[in-house]
Amino acid sequence: MSQPVDGGVAQVVTDLVRGQRAAGHRVLLACPPGGRLAAGATAAGAEPLEWPARRSPGASVPAETARLRRLVRTAAPDLVHLHSAKAGLAGRLALRGRLPTVFQPHAWSFAAATGALATASTRWERYATRWATSVLCVSEQERLDGEAAGISAPFAVVPNGVDLGHHTPAERRAARLSLGLDLSDPLAVCVGRLCRQKGQDLLLACWPAVLRRVPNARLALVGGGPDAQALAAQARALPEPYRVQLAGEVLDPRPWLAAADLVVLPSRWEGMALAPLEAMAMARPVLVAEVPGAREQLPPEQRETGLIPVQDPAALTNALAEALSDPLECARRGAAAREWVAARHDVRTMVARVSDLYQKSISGGQSTPRVPARI
Repeated sequence: MSQPVDGGVAQVVTDLVRGQRAAGHRVLLACPPGGRLAAGATAAGAEPLEWPARRSPGASVPAETARLRRLVRTAAPDLVHLHSAKAGLAGRLALRGRLPTVFQPHAWSFAAATGALATASTRWERYATRWATSVLCVSEQERLDGEAAGISAPFAVVPNGVDLGHHTPAERRAARLSLGLDLSDPLAVCVGRLCRQKGQDLLLACWPAVLRRVPNARLALVGGGPDAQALAAQARALPEPYRVQLAGEVLDPRPWLAAADLVVLPSRWEGMALAPLEAMAMARPVLVAEVPGAREQLPPEQRETGLIPVQDPAALTNALAEALSDPLECARRGAAAREWVAARHDVRTMVARVSDLYQKSISGGQSTPRVPARI
């Protein structure tokens, strides 16, 4: 079960579906219609179950929970995998531990909240952990943050992975020609949902200072989302708006990753973002905010240059300017990053480790013959 239906979560779910189907399991996916997930997971072999659920909690939760309860009763699965906070909320309320349940937060709900909502979210996570057979984190830092918040759970950690055959090093010149981009200007690319979490507003705010140091630099924001209009207005108000391009939602971001000298993601919170892994798999260096998962996904020798403090405009400006002023160093970092990701973040390894977790969750930790798994 999943809500959201786009971004990195949708890709992770689709990859898991594909891996489970390849292993011979039947997979059912409950998610809202629309977005990329339903179509992508169905193409990967999942049987879709329509679950109209809003992204945020609210008055719709009781009806969404009841709908999930009926879907699970009809499907009679061996195991349920709940992806992200909203599915984790409705799913655990619906199941209450009656079936083996894996909950994967993909970033804790309280990380995105402040004040009373953050307090309520933390209390909920502490309470609801009793209804999860396993809590699956995508980084050690995500697990540590959960423990620090007082969540006592049967944790497992499986880092995100990427398809190394799909994301391969590509020639920068050809990519830029295909996109109609200048062949020589230093280019920073941000791939991600246009929303507060991903921090594109921080990028635009510091961009004039970057241009004072690298006058011919360009920035591309690739993706769609709720903040698209606000970010477009912010870009138009810049002193040199033509040096920023909002590419919008694209079916395949790989040409943009290939065209980049540097891929940047100044997120305010994450579990382990997928876009930086995809960029590194294509031999592009990344600059990311030090949110959970970021340090672990970077090669150790690139953590000093590739990590910046969260919401630190001065550090973001300086790191962008330094990287974009040295394309040869960017290329060197990118090649090393590809080797790192290939060794540690292969999607096949992720799928195998999650499959092992399913079997342990179903068998209570004992070794048993494999049975059909259902998400």
